[in-house]
Amino acid sequence: MSVNSKTKYIFITGGVVSSLGKGIASASIGLLLKSRGLKVTILKFDPYINVDPGTLSPYQHGEVYVTDDGAETDLDLGHYERFISENMTRRNNSTTGQIYYSVIKKERRGDYLGKTVQVIPHITDEIKRRITEAGDANIEYDIVIVEVGGTIGDIESLPFLEAIRQMCLDVGNQNAVNIHLTLVPYINAAGEFKTKPTQHSVMRLREIGIQADILLCRCETHLDEESKDKIGLFCNVAKNAVIEALDVSTIYEVPLIFEEGGVGDLIVERLNLQTPKPDLVEWKRFVEKVKNPRETVKIAVCGKYVGLKDSYKSIIESFVHAGVANNARVEVEWIDSEEIESNGISGRFKEVSGILIPGGFGDRGIEGKIATAKYARENKVPYFGICLGMQCAIIEFARNVCGWENANGVEFSKNTSHPVIDLMEEQKNISNLGGTMRLGAYNCKIKPATQTYEMYGQSEIVERHRHRYEVNNLYVDEFEKKGLTASGINPETNLVEIVELRDHPWYLGVQFHPELKSRVLTGHPLFRAFVKAAITYKNSHQQA
Repeated sequence: MSVNSKTKYIFITGGVVSSLGKGIASASIGLLLKSRGLKVTILKFDPYINVDPGTLSPYQHGEVYVTDDGAETDLDLGHYERFISENMTRRNNSTTGQIYYSVIKKERRGDYLGKTVQVIPHITDEIKRRITEAGDANIEYDIVIVEVGGTIGDIESLPFLEAIRQMCLDVGNQNAVNIHLTLVPYINAAGEFKTKPTQHSVMRLREIGIQADILLCRCETHLDEESKDKIGLFCNVAKNAVIEALDVSTIYEVPLIFEEGGVGDLIVERLNLQTPKPDLVEWKRFVEKVKNPRETVKIAVCGKYVGLKDSYKSIIESFVHAGVANNARVEVEWIDSEEIESNGISGRFKEVSGILIPGGFGDRGIEGKIATAKYARENKVPYFGICLGMQCAIIEFARNVCGWENANGVEFSKNTSHPVIDLMEEQKNISNLGGTMRLGAYNCKIKPATQTYEMYGQSEIVERHRHRYEVNNLYVDEFEKKGLTASGINPETNLVEIVELRDHPWYLGVQFHPELKSRVLTGHPLFRAFVKAAITYKNSHQQA
């Protein structure tokens, strides 16, 4: 393993409990350092043995975030991209499964020359190799931020922590910073903060051989000076490096809280970097608009994973970005498509000004989504179908406008006489999950004089995909005659990427996932236009 002497490393771990927000903390620190003119990338280590989250249920892992190069990754990579506006690659997310798989393949090839393969040094060397090769191979980074998933004390995380310990020795203390995110609970009955959980968490870290340089203390209210003194003393951390990580109303406020607490200054001082102060003017303006919008609009998201909102994390954040672009707050009304399927629509959408059907797999709740697409089409409610949401709109259109009553996708009905959604011929003999998936960035050519062209303002775009089934081109001409325009086409395969309804104020379906390319200061054009259409719908119906 070769270490770039110019690159410096920040290692972020978490203790006491899970879900404290290490991903947001990593992304926020990345933003602060990039705002100081540094080249930054962020790497996530996931301790689970799955090779990637692609085959995990969204209820187990939340959203699967897809990068341009087609990697199925942890949802934290979405936070990284949104905050630092840099595209991640498959190099930015590694799992225990990937690491062991790589080592075992080397052992089978004989790369270890007959040696006994062990966690130390072989697994830890593979982890260190992935740290030094993180990000884009063509970029020399000033800072690599490494987030370790899980909680201190988990058996699964130990090889990663040992690799970090070794890395700190390899690169030297002047080139590495250890940041530990911990919980400092406030006990109302006692009327005081309790620092013991943090002390124990840091103690476990020190037993492994890692000394925290900065503590980010997750807390509901401001820490008193006595608690800071106590944490610093017992955790062997300077008092000014005990930083409050206060609960905030929006995750986009976290970088500002960290900067106010001195996190950026502490890091650049420790790493002996000479940088200007960060330029956060636009970010502060964005946060102000998030917290104080001019109006509110309610949009329904109809899916089958609504029990875990993290299944649609990028969509939620895209609504925040698009809301700010329209000086509005988007309130999401979560609707379970299975309930629609069982009980009908009734008045479920009366209070909303837009309907979005997101991606998904399998036939559970599919008829509820198709009924929802029909409601939006017939009642002129702004409709946005993403991936499966586009396919549902096409099935509904085929049934109720074209008159093909049993039209369906072959994923849901293999014997349908009108397979309007189908596998491409070259996919049909592939059996491995993921083998038939279209993953990553693909080109799309947009037809002129369409709503889609107006929204993008250009004729050629690139968007990210994660799906298995495609619009059946045998039916496209008939759809066009009936009023459903294929406004975006993949130029290499002639596959339909975007459809729009001509006699509807705003009815759009896309085969890709635009939410994966929405950024904080530059919301995605389709989400911006959808939110604007929803506001227009709301205002017109209020006047009526």
